[in-house]
Amino acid sequence: MKTYFFFLCASIISIGCSEKDAGETAISNDVVTLTYWPAPNPQEVQLANAIVQEWNRLHPNIQVKMQPIPVSQSTEEVLLAAIAGKTTPDVCSNIWPGALAEFTRLGGLVALDQFSDFDSAIMSRTPKDVVESLRDPSGHFYQMPWKTNPVMMFYNKRLFEESGVASVPRTYSEFFTAAKKITKDTDGNGQIDVWMGERDIRPIWWQRWFDYYCFYIAASHGKTFFVNGEPNLDQDASSEVLEFFKTCYAENYFPHTFFQGGDPFLLERKATNFAGPWQIPTLRTLAPHVRYGVVPIPVPDDHQGPVYTYGDYKNIAIFSTTKHPKEAWEFVKFLVKAKYDLMLLEIANQIPIRGDLLTNPLFKEYFEKNPLMIEFAKQAIYTRSVDSAPDLKEIFDAISQEYEASAVYGKKSPREATESALKRMAMIVEWNK
Repeated sequence: MKTYFFFLCASIISIGCSEKDAGETAISNDVVTLTYWPAPNPQEVQLANAIVQEWNRLHPNIQVKMQPIPVSQSTEEVLLAAIAGKTTPDVCSNIWPGALAEFTRLGGLVALDQFSDFDSAIMSRTPKDVVESLRDPSGHFYQMPWKTNPVMMFYNKRLFEESGVASVPRTYSEFFTAAKKITKDTDGNGQIDVWMGERDIRPIWWQRWFDYYCFYIAASHGKTFFVNGEPNLDQDASSEVLEFFKTCYAENYFPHTFFQGGDPFLLERKATNFAGPWQIPTLRTLAPHVRYGVVPIPVPDDHQGPVYTYGDYKNIAIFSTTKHPKEAWEFVKFLVKAKYDLMLLEIANQIPIRGDLLTNPLFKEYFEKNPLMIEFAKQAIYTRSVDSAPDLKEIFDAISQEYEASAVYGKKSPREATESALKRMAMIVEWNK
């Protein structure tokens, strides 16, 4: 990771923006100028344009210049390079919590809890346990919770009905019972062609967010990998999750392959899919004939209480290069106003991290028109992100390898793979201190 960072520092120029463009605030004729970087996808650029235009109209003495994050392999690479080169924007709304440890280690971010109204601003919008899950190990807050994409289970209603499965599975045992009926050879050629589920089995670190990690968060009642900056894997929950997926592969409920010819859920070749709300517009556009529903991730049979899951969080931060932190903070609060959260739903189909989505009359019409999004709104307050910890990609690489060895190919027992994962996590953290 350290070598990788120095490479990024050496290639700062590749982000292609000057210090003035990228975040040096300027004062001209008593007008403060702030630079804001949203994500570069068309929906969020459209949203950012609308919000910035309204801000600039209302604040003639504090003008915001919107510039989408320069395109690269990842936002994190761009921001790390910009921090090293002191070319960061004043505000960015595409902050992945997993990169926060590197950003803060380099002194790149402003602690938001220094502002006197931080507590009231964040607590008025975001549930307390979600806020606490985003607290930095230092005790400070460097990110304003903004949006989440909860990973849930999509299921094909036709495949369930035709297989005689009357209810959607809530537990592991119920999932296996349904899988026995749904997984089948439909054309009699001796090969299974409809599966209960399917996952990308390649040991790619971020793929584990959509199988092992979301199931781990569910099985552990909302735990992540770290406590106070130290690895703290719940070994019982991890072993249960690996056992679940091991059964899925051993019983051929999931195929031992990676589909190259398109999404098998859209093709109705698998009955369940673990994904976020981004799946809805995809289905609407590419497979309007598919009848489907959305429910929480399955949990161990003895699970009680709410079901947590992974939420693909993107939050808002202020960078330490800003010349005007107070003005930047005012803009951050503006970004998370309720009416702009409604626009986030309408334009981007992404869930604002706020506790009143289903009670605030402002959102009522949207959810009436988009009833499936209600399930994601319910789930949003029971989501967890990744930890603000260094070396997170290396840790998920290790998890991916243990998942492959245990769950997919059965070369290790779930308990052995969990113990090995915890040891490797500790070694990675220690090595990179």
